[in-house]
Amino acid sequence: MLPGATATSEPVVRSAARVDSISERWFYARMAYACAAIALVGFTPTYWAPLATGRFPGPALLHFHGWLSTAWMLLFILQARAAAAYRFDRHRALGLAGISVATAVFLTGFMVAVHAINRGAAAGLGVEAQAFAIVPLSIIVMFAAAVGAAIATVRRSDVHMRLMLVATITMLPPAIARVLLLLVAGRSGVNPTEGGFPTVGFALVPSIASDLLLAVAMVHDWRLRGRPHPVYVIAGAVMLAVQIGRIPLSATGVWHAFTTWLVGFAG
Repeated sequence: MLPGATATSEPVVRSAARVDSISERWFYARMAYACAAIALVGFTPTYWAPLATGRFPGPALLHFHGWLSTAWMLLFILQARAAAAYRFDRHRALGLAGISVATAVFLTGFMVAVHAINRGAAAGLGVEAQAFAIVPLSIIVMFAAAVGAAIATVRRSDVHMRLMLVATITMLPPAIARVLLLLVAGRSGVNPTEGGFPTVGFALVPSIASDLLLAVAMVHDWRLRGRPHPVYVIAGAVMLAVQIGRIPLSATGVWHAFTTWLVGFAG
């Protein structure tokens, strides 16, 4: 026994560790609610409200992708709550459903991006549509990469739960972008997307805004563990590099050749 230790030291340490673990797990449940709230606020004016009034003209593919993305948010909340309550049997069962939903979100996300390129080409905006396609395609690839890494590290709970949060955060820029576009249109009376697509540079703003959630998680780690977890450091660096790097890449012939091939492949 170390000098100064008592017979009750070990149980006290274990109890403190358990309190920290419970606090950490419920933090991820609260973050899941925050992500879902952002998605709901962002898509209500442009999707849920028009859908409820029968004024959403999009094809079935957009509905399918929207409902799958919503299912992912709900599953993330349920999984985070199950883990926080130490209901790991329920967490594992929901995880199997989550794999299927994530796969479907990934596939339909690609299809939605291709649909947008075709829609832009039909309107005579093929170049703009191909350039902007780098935004949704990079988002869906980052989502898939984070989910795949989370599945691969399922036995390392500290890594797994952080990667699941990262995956969900990568989905939020489209919701934030819709709020920003509505605010811009409301203040200026001009719709920035009317007659075209937002610029890839504009997409950096909602992307950075979503990154702030990752910053919140890093601060939480710093307070609880004394330093941010390596998952956040690596994921944050990759996300920022992709978000900035896609601006010059979107204007290159290589990217336009890739999107041309992608449309042909999907067709």
